[in-house]
Amino acid sequence: MSGEGEVELDSADKRRTLWIVLWLNVAIAIGFFIVGYFADSNGLLANGLDNSSDAIVYLLSLLALTRSRTWKRGAARFSGIMLLIFAGGVIADAFRRFVEGSDPGGVMMMVMAAVAGVVNLVCLRMLQNMKKKDVNLRAATTFSFNDFISNGGIIIAGIIVMLTGANWPDLVVGVAVAGIALYGGIDILRDAHKDRHDEEGTEHRKGDEFGR
Repeated sequence: MSGEGEVELDSADKRRTLWIVLWLNVAIAIGFFIVGYFADSNGLLANGLDNSSDAIVYLLSLLALTRSRTWKRGAARFSGIMLLIFAGGVIADAFRRFVEGSDPGGVMMMVMAAVAGVVNLVCLRMLQNMKKKDVNLRAATTFSFNDFISNGGIIIAGIIVMLTGANWPDLVVGVAVAGIALYGGIDILRDAHKDRHDEEGTEHRKGDEFGR
């Protein structure tokens, strides 16, 4: 009975943490979209899309807490695929802005990224402090780490935009965010694939993540 109680307590703690992280990411995503629109910033909109996908992943993580290991792997794979799709969309938008031109606001970029950086750091610490993370929770932690790094890039881009008046720093950081998302998505898919091998007791071969 004591063992069952510990599992329930652990799940309740994870659920509470994920709900907090979920709503923080929803709030930050809304902020990125609003400020990104008025700042004409690809980097901010990219992070808004990123945090929106994060919120969906955290919701999936909540649903996965009481599900089977197979279901959790499926949720993690969905998260990884979402990141890959998100990366493609951001790169396409950056190319459009490169061709058509844009006029990003450096100050707005820096302020929004600084606020988001604090929130993402809080989310990251909360997720890192969780014990016995499954493949889906590890994916959620990867998302928050990616967000924190991305915000630092936006601050640097905002400074350069202020000094030069050019739009390329914003486009570069937007594509960089997409690159981080691309790497994170592949890493999540790889982790889910390894988890399947661990459960089956079979050998994992490097490079076969997309083969099964």
